Amino acid sequence: MAKVIMIQGTMSGAGKSLLVAGLCRIFHQDGYRVAPFKSQNMALNSFITREGLEMGRAQVLQAQAAGREPEVAMNPILLKPMSDVGSQVIVNGRVQGNMSAKEYFSYKKKLLPAIKEAYDKLDAENDIIVIEGAGSPVEINLKENDIVNMGIADLVDAPVLIVGDIDRGGVFAQLVGTMVLLEEEEKKRVKGLIVNKFRGDRAILEPGLAMLEEKSNCPVVGVIPFVPLALEDEDSLTTRLSQQKTDASLDVAVIRLPHISNFTDFLALENQEEIGLRYVARPEELGVPDLIILPGTKNTFDDLRWLRVNGMETAIEKAKQAGTSIFGICGGYQMLGKTLYDPDCVESGGQMAGLGFLPMETVFSAEKVRTRVHGQFGLLTGSLAKLSGKTLSGYEIHMGRTITLKDETLPIVTNLTDDASGEQKEDGAYASDVYGTYVHGCLDDASVLQALIETLADKKGISFEKRAVRSAEQMREEQLDLLANTVRNGLDMDAVYRILGINRENKS
Repeated sequence: MAKVIMIQGTMSGAGKSLLVAGLCRIFHQDGYRVAPFKSQNMALNSFITREGLEMGRAQVLQAQAAGREPEVAMNPILLKPMSDVGSQVIVNGRVQGNMSAKEYFSYKKKLLPAIKEAYDKLDAENDIIVIEGAGSPVEINLKENDIVNMGIADLVDAPVLIVGDIDRGGVFAQLVGTMVLLEEEEKKRVKGLIVNKFRGDRAILEPGLAMLEEKSNCPVVGVIPFVPLALEDEDSLTTRLSQQKTDASLDVAVIRLPHISNFTDFLALENQEEIGLRYVARPEELGVPDLIILPGTKNTFDDLRWLRVNGMETAIEKAKQAGTSIFGICGGYQMLGKTLYDPDCVESGGQMAGLGFLPMETVFSAEKVRTRVHGQFGLLTGSLAKLSGKTLSGYEIHMGRTITLKDETLPIVTNLTDDASGEQKEDGAYASDVYGTYVHGCLDDASVLQALIETLADKKGISFEKRAVRSAEQMREEQLDLLANTVRNGLDMDAVYRILGINRENKS
């Protein structure tokens, strides 16, 4: 049976996800078999496991921090918002259907057996489980039939640490207020408080920490300094989409769709010094970049309609005519075709004209494609020709089938192999400096990043000094070690191990 500890927060964005990832890396470094667990996650950034099951990327990052292959038991319930009042409900990696917030609130208690089964699987296989809560444990309107905060802590008898974000201000009120609003039995579960994202001299903070302990009747077990990290964060609260890097030689613009999903596809690009990656939501911001990327989306029809209404479609067309290359991934790839059909009302129903850049059409169906894949770019022409033959790996996750309308249309990816079944196919299409594929993560490999930088630079008539480009995986591992070092230095790890009930002196 595993030891367990749970990280809850004073609010969304307090840093729970990365703190869990840091603890997972620390326990892994200390020689324990550790797994993350979040009973319910709400996110548009998702991932496909080796078994073809869908889970939230926050738990994927935490699993990677733990040196583990991600598995759906780490995140048995995933909610993917379809609108402001409804979500696609995914249980144990498989779509159960779409529900309004009201419907789900009534339904969620029925998911407790699935949650407990997933937890028990991890419990039998690990030394330590680190659980992540969601939002705040004292959101009064959501406490009934809670399946993600104190309800889970009670279900698995987990001690709790509560983290507050001092960088956003009001951390003392956050933490004391949370403790005041907890029920008496819940307060007994809380074994420590954590101040996160601290900037400055800790000595100046000490009087406040003493008062915090007095007012909350709970010890402060850590003050974690603010450290900029190039790691995935929760998509609902990320500041990444508002960041603008404009001092690099190559200008890459990602269209910030209203329902943008899996923008983790571009994290590796963000971290290349030659590339200035920016997210663009208004046509006047677009200009004539070297590359426009149309990203994935949870609602292709609505976001395509948004492109038209706000003038972004016209801006993209003008940039294309001026020589900008265009690359679409998943929903962005679907938009590049001539027509999209939704006969089963998977999204909005009916049909809609696409951007018309590629001779293809997409038909939506209720069956979701979920698979891990690997392959290579085909023999490409145009501005991205240097990608030809480069190997890639990633995953597909979509609810549409795309077919090309001309026999001479060439695929962008060849020998695309399903990791589970071994089946091979071709994927995507390209024509006239417009490229598209269903494969998320296709730009993560070091050789692909190198080729993309070189081919865009060649087109622009500039050159860079050769350097070793790191893959997304290499950069992630470095950042996870930095995170673990930061968390280890900021937390009283002796206290954390005591709370877990682990005697470090007995660890061989």
